[in-house]
Amino acid sequence: MHAGAVRVNVLRGLRPMASRFQPNTLPQVARSFSASARRSYEYIQVSEPRPGVGQVTLNRPKALNALCTPLITELNTALRAFQSSSSISAIVLAGSERAFAAGADIKEMAPLTFSEAYTTAFIESWSELTTSLKKPLIAAVSGHALGGGCELALMADILYCTTTANFGQPEIKLGTIPGAGGSQRLTRAVGKSRAMELILTGRSFSGEEAERWGVAARMFPSYEALMEGALGTAELIAAHSKVAVQAAKEVVNKSQDLALRDGVEYERRVFHGLFGSQDQKIGMKAFAEKKKAEWSHQ
Repeated sequence: MHAGAVRVNVLRGLRPMASRFQPNTLPQVARSFSASARRSYEYIQVSEPRPGVGQVTLNRPKALNALCTPLITELNTALRAFQSSSSISAIVLAGSERAFAAGADIKEMAPLTFSEAYTTAFIESWSELTTSLKKPLIAAVSGHALGGGCELALMADILYCTTTANFGQPEIKLGTIPGAGGSQRLTRAVGKSRAMELILTGRSFSGEEAERWGVAARMFPSYEALMEGALGTAELIAAHSKVAVQAAKEVVNKSQDLALRDGVEYERRVFHGLFGSQDQKIGMKAFAEKKKAEWSHQ
């Protein structure tokens, strides 16, 4: 997890300044928010910019959104709130135009001993969203997504980026290796040989390469287009049955863990199970009658 030198006391200094560093390019939101969205955070911003869509924006501008334990704690809190919200069906995770997240806070990591990192399960909480979040998560990446920032983006269900986004796992340059899943998820995304080259050299890769290699689902020419695309896709997902969406995410994720035959059998069981849902009946009846489905989410 790479980042520029960031002083620990920056964490304390950001609190009174937080409201002054809201990215100017973020969509202006005039909607009423849920109680979870109104909660005050120090290192993130939370909103509900579209029907059924929650948005979390990383907000440590002076540190280029470098990831630290307090930020991850707030992120997990916000995602849990969206997970339990009946009004949210899909989530967008974004940074600023300049940086999604430039890495992890090295000043937080540097003093750690092996025993401290091991006994406190350091950075284990970074992967909490991959196990606890059942709703689809779209990462909107602009600018730097390095080290921990790259790993965080790779945890999303869908990754969108700008042409000039800058991805990489440069931990080797710091005498260490990726620790939040980078060696595993990047390898699954781009293959062993390319992942080995990137991780062993610490070389970064562009948004254009990310799309060409399959790391990103789509690439956009600007930050504004990126956010519009991410929010539009999230809104489209949110318009579907929550039951079917959760099931679809579950079976796709299982494809990463199971052999093909086991995965196909698992998919079939979940497919059969959906015949017990009200939304399966609603959806097929609406299709037959050439009407728009009115989902019950049951």
